[in-house]
Amino acid sequence: MPSKKTAPDIDRQDRIVAKARRYQDQREKTYRAQALKIHPWICARCGREFSGKELSELTVHHKDHNHDNNPPDGSNWELLCMYCHENEHSRQEVAEVYGEATPGKQQSSSTYKPFADLENLLKRTK
Repeated sequence: MPSKKTAPDIDRQDRIVAKARRYQDQREKTYRAQALKIHPWICARCGREFSGKELSELTVHHKDHNHDNNPPDGSNWELLCMYCHENEHSRQEVAEVYGEATPGKQQSSSTYKPFADLENLLKRTK
């Protein structure tokens, strides 16, 4: 049977969540503002252009998926519309679940090398 949470526990959780959200907002404002100054306001995937009120739909995507890696030159960022950004993260989650290659890592899909001994075979036929 689950225990009921008391008011002090709920207040403590609320403070923790509020603090985490403030930290995230501050962090996002910093690199988001920089990214919007550096990169054109165009989704890097679908090519949709943004301006005015629509600009809030343009998000900063971290290419290496590390939200603490924010170089001032913007090399780890790309601007994606919220739809493409969601798609990118969904594809990454699926790849992780199935153990597929992640960005920056190449995995061999097969260990069989059909042409490994081709040079020796050709030398024997001459």
